[in-house]
Amino acid sequence: MRWLAAILAFLAVSTAAAAAPINTGHLSAELVSQTQGIAPGQTAYIALHQKIQPGWHTYWRNAGDSGEPTRLKWTLPSGWKAGDIVWPTPRRLPVGPLVNYGYEDDVVLPVAITAPADAKPGQAITLKAAASFLVCKDICVPEDATLQIALPVVAGPAATDPQWGQKIAATLAATPKPAGLTAVFQKKGAMVALAIVGAPLKGAEVHDVYFYPFDSTVIDHAKPQRVERGPDGLTLTLTPGYAFQGAAAPAAMGGVLALDGKAYEVAATSGPPPAGAAGLGPPAPKGAAGGAGLGLITAAVFAFVGGLILNLMPCVFPILAMKAASLAAHGGGAQAGEARRHGLAFGAGALITFLALAGLLIGLKAAGAAIGWGFQLQSPPVVAVLALLMLAVALDLSGVFEVGTSLQGLGSGAASRGGLVGDLFTGALAVVVAAPCTAPFMGASVGWALTQPAAAALTVFLALGIGFAMPFVAATFWPGLLARLPKPGPWMDAFRKALAFPMYGAAAWLAWVLTIQAGETALARIFIAAIVLALAAWLAGAAQRSAARGQRPVALVSFAALLGAAALAGVIWPAYAETSGDSAGAKSADAAWEAYSPERLADLRAQGRPVFVNYTAAWCVSCQVNDRVVISTRSVAEAMKADKVVYLKADWTKRDPVIAAELARYGRAGVPLYLVYGANGGEPQVLPAILTRGVVLRALEAAAKG
Repeated sequence: MRWLAAILAFLAVSTAAAAAPINTGHLSAELVSQTQGIAPGQTAYIALHQKIQPGWHTYWRNAGDSGEPTRLKWTLPSGWKAGDIVWPTPRRLPVGPLVNYGYEDDVVLPVAITAPADAKPGQAITLKAAASFLVCKDICVPEDATLQIALPVVAGPAATDPQWGQKIAATLAATPKPAGLTAVFQKKGAMVALAIVGAPLKGAEVHDVYFYPFDSTVIDHAKPQRVERGPDGLTLTLTPGYAFQGAAAPAAMGGVLALDGKAYEVAATSGPPPAGAAGLGPPAPKGAAGGAGLGLITAAVFAFVGGLILNLMPCVFPILAMKAASLAAHGGGAQAGEARRHGLAFGAGALITFLALAGLLIGLKAAGAAIGWGFQLQSPPVVAVLALLMLAVALDLSGVFEVGTSLQGLGSGAASRGGLVGDLFTGALAVVVAAPCTAPFMGASVGWALTQPAAAALTVFLALGIGFAMPFVAATFWPGLLARLPKPGPWMDAFRKALAFPMYGAAAWLAWVLTIQAGETALARIFIAAIVLALAAWLAGAAQRSAARGQRPVALVSFAALLGAAALAGVIWPAYAETSGDSAGAKSADAAWEAYSPERLADLRAQGRPVFVNYTAAWCVSCQVNDRVVISTRSVAEAMKADKVVYLKADWTKRDPVIAAELARYGRAGVPLYLVYGANGGEPQVLPAILTRGVVLRALEAAAKG
């Protein structure tokens, strides 16, 4: 009888091999077997084979932002059991602003089929499955097929199917499996950090890293995933989905970690990061002076030194004209006492303004605003008012009109109370204009201060103000310096008018900043306001000259005041529209750059590309000097091209909470900040605030080498 059973088994195998695929419209589907039969009590794999038309796709178990996974509903003989679909690693399928997960071209989805122990060899068992697919291209079409396969029951281990056995085995071998990985996740601000460690990741140089979650609600699938590598693993920074909204966050998060053509199943729990995973979320790199590295005394010393250096930064150059005019008024050594009083008034104005700005900044950050040092120049109305103020100071220095005998207390009015008020105002204006600059030592101390209680923060800002005011105040207490200055006289009128031109330049610079922030319409408005203000200043000057002749120019004064008010209202009242696109202007022909976003940075790092990130702003003069003198030079541009370094520009001209958060992560409260990421991952190199070509070129070369 054995020969009869063998014949029946052969016929059953032949029947199974003859199963034909069914065309559902945009794919053909069939059930195929890894083996030529199944023994009683054993398990064999039957796979759903899909041959999908070009350009169309079906979906993984988590379809992503849209779609539905493929489903199978089995009809089996009594005692037979079917497991779940074994899902191969999917592909990312961008569709407009969405990202889905699924399969294209050709795919097999294995399912474990277990025969009962009492299955009789020689039988041919028919296995049926109702398959449902959502097949998508530009449109999505639900399609169905009722499939079946005849599988013979054999007495011993079945032979591998010659057509499908190897393909199904390869799919099963490549299917994501647990690999002893330890994974935890934690909500960090607006993001979710997923830290993973384990033997497969230890010391590995990995690329093309992506986490496919099983649950469609835990992440925003369309947002790129930022990757940081540690000695024993890696950390992915993910944009959370709506599962993290509200008070109850998920306690677990499962999925597939795909990297370098391999894939591992991950079961993450909520908790602190495991050792060696690069921390939960990208860490502040070595050398980025964050809160953990400074104490109050060290931060105050850094702030004092930074304040001293701030006097040499380009932002302060226009104010140097006002300082020089004030010193010149007390030359010759004849008015040493008055010079000291005016120096102290300047210092008081600087300190009061530093503390006022610091208090406002601390209060706004406590209220949740994503701002930093120089925040006032991120407001177009403030920039417009400052531009007009600089213009008014320049017109005053040019002699069009005078406030008292000028804001700097020139001539006989220097000893008057109005002169002291002028110096107080000069100190305040110097701080407001200097705020966009970040000097060496200053960035670390201010970044630390903004993470501390108010008392400690104000102490640091007070030290910064003292350092900033000290050089000028000390000069007024230096009799030898004042004695060497020429005595006040007619020459001062020409000197004062010459010093007006830096102030005109400052007004033009602020008008340029306003144009970048609010577009070309703002430029027209500021020009009109400037003309009205200049007319008001000329009328005020005419009124002053009339008053000197004993007349009472009430009409002129009133009209001048109205025009001045109209000029200010013209730049404060309009609702400035935010410009779209890259706000830092057209790309330089010498240094091609891309607009920064955390997603773009994460994508480039996942590709293993070296990256140079320039955190800048149009109102930051130090940033612009570094750009013109170093970054946009031909040698740096050629080095970036040769080393295949991608240049990202993070423009903070307008408020951007994402950039503010990145600055804070590196212990900075303002710009500039320059980061260079190596090709092989790891922490970025933080470049100094004042760049040289040599520093940048060496950093780019090191980044290219990894």
